[in-house]
Amino acid sequence: MGGPVERPVPDDAAPDQNAADIVGSTPAPESTIDRQTDSPYGVEHKGMFGVSGSGDTTGFGGLVREPWTPPGAERPYGGYFDDLVDALYAAYPQAGEAISKVVVDRDELTLHIAREHLIGVATALRNDPALRFELCSSVSGVDYLGSQHRLHSVAHLTSMTYRRRVRIEVQVSVEDPHVPSLTGLYPTADWQERETYDLFGIVYDGHPSLTRILMPDDWDGHPQRKDYPLGGIPVQYKGATIPPPDERRAYK
Repeated sequence: MGGPVERPVPDDAAPDQNAADIVGSTPAPESTIDRQTDSPYGVEHKGMFGVSGSGDTTGFGGLVREPWTPPGAERPYGGYFDDLVDALYAAYPQAGEAISKVVVDRDELTLHIAREHLIGVATALRNDPALRFELCSSVSGVDYLGSQHRLHSVAHLTSMTYRRRVRIEVQVSVEDPHVPSLTGLYPTADWQERETYDLFGIVYDGHPSLTRILMPDDWDGHPQRKDYPLGGIPVQYKGATIPPPDERRAYK
């Protein structure tokens, strides 16, 4: 194989502006969004919102967001959502008191269910011929820190028969984080409920073996809760620690 072939450069291919002129036209550091400053190691990024002295150079570390509560939807919900809710009301006579809120967001349907009605609603969703949600594809948790019932257990159900999806969501407090297990209806919820218990501390009553699945059995706390401390985890085999983000050095 021969070497690279040199090709002539046309006379009109030269840049319209020299490199020195381009550097000279760069805005001053104080006018940039991330407020760059010179340092012996180059340019230090302070962060978009004035964050400095931290490993969090995104600038989002100092932001505080209020818990978001999705508004309830009004009929017509759109698509197959109205038919689904109507079929559930017909299949489960207590649906009126079981469903506290219907949310339609980003073309997805979420039913907020009272804890004591979760098994009844899930049974109707699985068994009724007009619903047929045969698959529980996911169980996960959410922590809306600042809310009274901040821990949400979320199950995603799929109807293979009708090619439909629905999300059922139960809210509990940190003081009483108990939710009925769906493993009796959906065996696929087994390890997913264990993960949600491990990381959020939601206790699934009736689970056949509710143990940690990611963290060690003697681990203290639940890492995905919003008030869980960041960093400072000892690395036992090296005797080192990982400092929290607000104590790490700034990247330069």
